[in-house]
Amino acid sequence: MSFTLALIRERKTPPDKRVVMTPDQCAAFVSLYPEARLVVEASDIRIFPDDEYREKGIEVLDDVSFADVFIGVKEVPVSALVDNKSYVFFSHTIKKQPYNQGLLQAISAKRIALYDHETFINESGQRLIGFGRYAGIVGAYNGFRLFGLKSRSFELPKVDDLYDYEAVKIALSKVTLPDNFKTVITGSGRVASGAQEIITLLGLNRVTPNALLTQELDQPSYAVLDVSDYNKNKAGKTFDRFEFYEYPERFEGNFDRFTKVIDLFIAGHFYANGAPIILTRSALKHKNCRLHVVADISCDIDGPIACTLRPSTIAEPFYGYDPMTHSECDYMDSKAIAVMAVDNLPCELPRDASHGFGEQFLENIAPSFFDGDAEGVLARAQITDGMGRLTPRFGYLQYYLMGV
Repeated sequence: MSFTLALIRERKTPPDKRVVMTPDQCAAFVSLYPEARLVVEASDIRIFPDDEYREKGIEVLDDVSFADVFIGVKEVPVSALVDNKSYVFFSHTIKKQPYNQGLLQAISAKRIALYDHETFINESGQRLIGFGRYAGIVGAYNGFRLFGLKSRSFELPKVDDLYDYEAVKIALSKVTLPDNFKTVITGSGRVASGAQEIITLLGLNRVTPNALLTQELDQPSYAVLDVSDYNKNKAGKTFDRFEFYEYPERFEGNFDRFTKVIDLFIAGHFYANGAPIILTRSALKHKNCRLHVVADISCDIDGPIACTLRPSTIAEPFYGYDPMTHSECDYMDSKAIAVMAVDNLPCELPRDASHGFGEQFLENIAPSFFDGDAEGVLARAQITDGMGRLTPRFGYLQYYLMGV
């Protein structure tokens, strides 16, 4: 299949330095698929300068509007969309996000075929590409950095000031945690795995959730919580995973007991609408609450973590939560729960995050453009069909698209 693919410049504010493919990966793409033309839109923002692409023999152009397929990371502003083309980027529309309703409407009006990185899945429904691992890495690092500041026990540099993941590892090697330190991670996907990488680098001892709850441990320890560890059946029945996902209203949260024994909570779960609240207001203001730092990587506003009042930013990653008034305060205040809720964490490690993302793109996504979409990867990911219509899988967005 002969077509032109353009790696586009990121235009969203604040600027995002990440890319879908690094210069080396673009060279690999050209070698693998010589029948396609790959061009890169000039940019002074991305972590890899234009000259690095040129050095690999990749065309870098100011105008790539002639391309057939445009691939980027973040949402493309409406003013930059080119009619009657195909786009691949994180559109943040599939959960009916109000702030991007106009974007989806413009995509439909301009007869654009939209594919979303988030909707690339295999036949089993598993994500094929994402930045989750680096969200977990940076989010957990930020959580420990915040713990050090809050407890006045150590200081870590900002990830954004470090060159790459290797520099992160060096910074962590200088950290010593209290012997009785305890933390938990929720989640079982790439985010939680990335967070565990940081915990492993710090040398924490993994124990069972029950051991964390009931035992006095003599070394820094952590537990990974399954959904069955922080949810319970309202009727007192044995936890059934399939029932939980099918009928979440039959369950209630059971996380609050952990707040009495942990110092740091790293939230790396996926939260579905209708699922029980995880960390409640009442637990945070309870007199026996030991928890005083929350690293909410998932960052669902008005969601399952009561102290996540708003997203924070890379520039100002921390804020305080006053549990008595359910309002924001200085995170160093003695009564405050310190919160990290940055919603674009992989941007802090753009070099490593881009490399990891590009590997997934080359392995899991790129072949579908050339093999007739033999595995159905493109078909499952396509949100709009290029004729102004939603594809059947995303028909549930019709009222959202109509502005109703």
